[in-house]
Amino acid sequence: MTFSSLTFLFLFFPITFLLYALIRNHTARNLILAAASLVFYAFGEPVAVIIMLISIVLNYIFGLGASGKKWDKTAVLLAVLLNIGMLAVYKYTGFFTEIINGLFRLSIPVPQIRLPIGISFFTFQGLSYVIDVYRNKSNVQKNLFSVLLYISFFPQLIAGPIVRYSDIAAQIDRREFTSDRISRGVCRFLFGLAKKVLIANQMGLIADKVFSVDGSSLSTGTAWIGAVCYTLQIFFDFCGYSDMAIGLGCIFGFDFLENFNYPFISGSIQEFWRRWHISLSTWFKEYVYIPLGGNRKGKARTTLNKWIVFFLTGLWHGASFTFILWGLWHGLWQMLETYQIVPTKKKWFKPIGHVYTLLVVIIGFVFFRADNLSQGFSVVKAMFSPASGITATNSEIISLFSPLTFIVLAFALLLSTPVFKVLRQRAKESGSIAAYNILAYAGSLVLFALSVLSLVSSSYNPFIYFRF
Repeated sequence: MTFSSLTFLFLFFPITFLLYALIRNHTARNLILAAASLVFYAFGEPVAVIIMLISIVLNYIFGLGASGKKWDKTAVLLAVLLNIGMLAVYKYTGFFTEIINGLFRLSIPVPQIRLPIGISFFTFQGLSYVIDVYRNKSNVQKNLFSVLLYISFFPQLIAGPIVRYSDIAAQIDRREFTSDRISRGVCRFLFGLAKKVLIANQMGLIADKVFSVDGSSLSTGTAWIGAVCYTLQIFFDFCGYSDMAIGLGCIFGFDFLENFNYPFISGSIQEFWRRWHISLSTWFKEYVYIPLGGNRKGKARTTLNKWIVFFLTGLWHGASFTFILWGLWHGLWQMLETYQIVPTKKKWFKPIGHVYTLLVVIIGFVFFRADNLSQGFSVVKAMFSPASGITATNSEIISLFSPLTFIVLAFALLLSTPVFKVLRQRAKESGSIAAYNILAYAGSLVLFALSVLSLVSSSYNPFIYFRF
């Protein structure tokens, strides 16, 4: 089940919301959310829910151990072994087996292990909980169901954002359920749904077509079309799901931190990563980069630490060299900016900083999307090769563009900038915020209707987090 499925929109969420609204007892509400979260996960992963429950119980026990003084380090070590071990077994066993076979010319059977949905997210949350308890003993939660709710809460379970326990600990025990929060949450959810269904899916149709053919058959134009469309697809898919998660959290009284902050307006790769997938970059900063020494041991060590972080960031996204290369690609440009080989701090560079950043990001996402390194390099080669003639393949790609596609593309570019954020601020300053909110709520209902029509009329609604 996904947020953009008709089952979720017209069955799961209405039932969960009504039960939550009718029952006033706070403990009962937590149990409702915990039970709903398990049903939500079990709907698509009936067996994997057992794996998640085992993970939650063990992280709860390790948290209790980390809150003491005698066994705290042992508890943290066991938590690391458990969570990273689960990721290694389920996500990387086949990948590492293939590498060993290639290096040593062996023929070890490659295990076909089904990847539990969301394992990259709930293992990171469980691990961060234990580490936070170790750092601050008062963070320990002695109620198992509270830990279960924190890790399994369905809005952020399968697609993030990665939520730190310390950010919502107080809200698990006490939170508001008001008409204002409900209206704001629903509005945020519907805007996120529209980003996913109306923009990401439309861009995905074109990107999938481009990446389904051999890169050597692409013209310069169609290669760029595929790269840009995928960049927009993954942004509005990721951002859309984050908006939906934040909106759902708001409805039930939780305040999740923002996960995307208009990354495409960045003037450097360093700024891009302060705006892109903020919860993930914050997690790696808090639990990998700083423990490695951060930027406290000179530029050389700082550079090495960043390379390690970006290598792990790429590997976290998937068991493939394409993801690793994507991570190292961003690490390379971070290094060049750190040493000012790319002079991002110079005044004369600022006018071209946005173009430079977008170029690096788009090329990086080519490898992120590619099925293998060979395809990635062939698409990039096509992007920077002299334009070839119009072939049947290129004509088919171009034929996918309709007036609707150009309208969606225009909105995608518009929503990549904080234009509505600026308009809202001006409305607030001019005293017309009430009128702005009415228009926003009306607009969200229109977007909801269009999203449902799109879901009903089209079978294309990919869930790209299956790879993560």
